[in-house]
Amino acid sequence: MYKRRALASTLAAAAALAAVALPSPAIAHAPTARPCPRLSTDLPWYGENRALLQRVIDERGVCAGTGRGGRPVAAFDWDNTVTKNDVTDATLGWALRHDKILRPKSWRDAGQWLTETADRALTRACGTSVPVGSPLPTSANTRCADEIWELRENGRTMSGAAGFAGDWNHRRTVPQYAWVPQLFAGRTVRELTGYAERARTEALAAPVGATRTVGTHEISGYVRYYDQQRDLIRTLRRAGFDVFIVSAGSEPVTEVWSRGVGVDADHTLAIRSVLDRRGRITPRNEGCGGVPAGRGDAIPYIDGKRCWINQEIFGVRGAAAWQRQPWQRRIALGAGDADTDVTFVGDATGAHLVLNRNKAELMCRAYDDADGRWIVNPMFLAPLPRKPGGYPCATTAYNEPRGGGGPLLRGDGSTVPDQADTVY
Repeated sequence: MYKRRALASTLAAAAALAAVALPSPAIAHAPTARPCPRLSTDLPWYGENRALLQRVIDERGVCAGTGRGGRPVAAFDWDNTVTKNDVTDATLGWALRHDKILRPKSWRDAGQWLTETADRALTRACGTSVPVGSPLPTSANTRCADEIWELRENGRTMSGAAGFAGDWNHRRTVPQYAWVPQLFAGRTVRELTGYAERARTEALAAPVGATRTVGTHEISGYVRYYDQQRDLIRTLRRAGFDVFIVSAGSEPVTEVWSRGVGVDADHTLAIRSVLDRRGRITPRNEGCGGVPAGRGDAIPYIDGKRCWINQEIFGVRGAAAWQRQPWQRRIALGAGDADTDVTFVGDATGAHLVLNRNKAELMCRAYDDADGRWIVNPMFLAPLPRKPGGYPCATTAYNEPRGGGGPLLRGDGSTVPDQADTVY
């Protein structure tokens, strides 16, 4: 355990106060005490989105003088929501190109769902001549780097065989996401932080559109902060919001990047590795909502993001952390770009900000707009074209806990109809 937890109890107390002070979300706001900070008019947003976000800031910020007894909370996904491109991928790619992955005694010690086929593929590609606990020469050993990257990126071996198999809750974890922090087993948090810092410097310096080669894979070689999201986060904080990052990436890596938007480590939630007595990363991750520490059973992924927000921000313990909380104990604003974000973004009481990356479950919720508070924006850099045919909300958009897709339902049990892609 390497994060401070005092913040959760403080916010939980504030939420309890707010619950007493505000029995119903329908209570009118008090007159504004002072002008709320404004979003920059120099940065383009789609349609009326800037005005819609400003309205939430004006209505819910402490600048509004509502006297609710607690600061409102905003939560942002990180990869492709605050930045263009994935910062955990940037770090893993850098580590593979600089021989920073240590050889495990057994590849299956880390990934509990790693198949025997994947274990054999990794063992053959990476070899056994390097002593256990020593760096693998992935910069020169193309086959080893390829197997690791293909498993991370696509969940399969280079031969196309399934890399992960078994039973897991598909709304609480995805094996290849949990596997990345486990790849750094044996390293310290400080070492991993250093790798992330170097990868960040490299990715920010690379021109937009740059690529790099990992093994034989050509991957994106640049990352950019979205200016609009930086401005939104800055404005929210000036308006008195507590702003958090909640990511399905590695926590030390995400912390390196979140500092760039003024969000500190205590406000950054991601996959949190269990450390050994010497402070080294182990293959185990901390759990949530009554799920004990393990090898990736409950990471911040789909419903897992709700759990980590409820547990770490609002102090909800045990199985209740998996459930939607009362209005007063939920975030005011949530922002995301993928299905992994759909649950926590949907929990927001003021606005649900979505960057359109053509992810079915999230876009079905956004376009259905059941509460009139969903805000859809194209990606700020290299937006995707319109999704042909729209989204199959009524049949397969919902990510089932056992895997596969099913119909997406509203809170009242009705089915969300298929949606056209209109904001791109």
